[in-house]
Amino acid sequence: MDKPVRETDFSDLTLVRKGKVRDIYDTGDAYLMVTTDRLSAFDVVLPDGIPGKGKVLTQISAFWFKQMEPLIGNHLISTDVADFPESCQKYADILEGRSMLVKKAEPLQVECIVRGYISGSGWKSYQESGTLCGIELPEGLTESDRLPEPIFTPSTKAEVGDHDINIDFEEAKKILGVERAERLRDLSIQIYLKGAEKALEKGIIIADTKFEFGIVDDEIILIDEVLTPDSSRFWPKDTYTPGGAQKSYDKQFVRDWLISSGWDKKAPGPKLPEDVIQGTAAKYREVLELITGQD
Repeated sequence: MDKPVRETDFSDLTLVRKGKVRDIYDTGDAYLMVTTDRLSAFDVVLPDGIPGKGKVLTQISAFWFKQMEPLIGNHLISTDVADFPESCQKYADILEGRSMLVKKAEPLQVECIVRGYISGSGWKSYQESGTLCGIELPEGLTESDRLPEPIFTPSTKAEVGDHDINIDFEEAKKILGVERAERLRDLSIQIYLKGAEKALEKGIIIADTKFEFGIVDDEIILIDEVLTPDSSRFWPKDTYTPGGAQKSYDKQFVRDWLISSGWDKKAPGPKLPEDVIQGTAAKYREVLELITGQD
């Protein structure tokens, strides 16, 4: 198995942003977005990478960008390193399979979360108040229940290391403007419904997910990643049983170990045992194969 790529150091390219997982470089007319094998949990980047994770995320996102084109455009120009500028070619070995050349979009400052099932922070909020981001939910829901219909629960985008902050739709309208907020809400739910239906055919429940949008030439487009194990909760359909936590194809495998380890959820994170690293890598590969047919 390949050694994890935790860092990129392309000294003759201009680093624009280093996120929890992605490093973005300016190539002039476009951005080079490199998905590393870094893993973040509880908003902390862990010291161990997951081999091949960045390649899995890139391939899944490319698949979904294509699937969603009838609904909305996206920032993807190419995933083929041969199409990248000459300045990138010396890094081809690192870039292969884990990078995208993308349009220079202006990111919109709201993260668009859609929840089809109640889990995670949504379940916690419901237990406390019967609501989620200001939305009244039916009484009597149990953990992991499917919601009567998907709900849009936006959040503000945080700097690296900070927690995103859930906001209600009224606050989203103040940040984005009424028309744009309504457009993002409707698009997010449409994309989720289409993705969830296709994933279910492959045996995967998409419980919730996060989208990011940007503006290019006054047009709203999808950016960043789409319906990946990093941005979504993926549950195996064949083991789904409401009333508690679910088995998972996403980072929950690592989160569960971290919780059991007694870690205080503050940086630096603990080193992961080899079996947790390999088990997580296997889950990422499995979801890639299920969704796209690739291995």
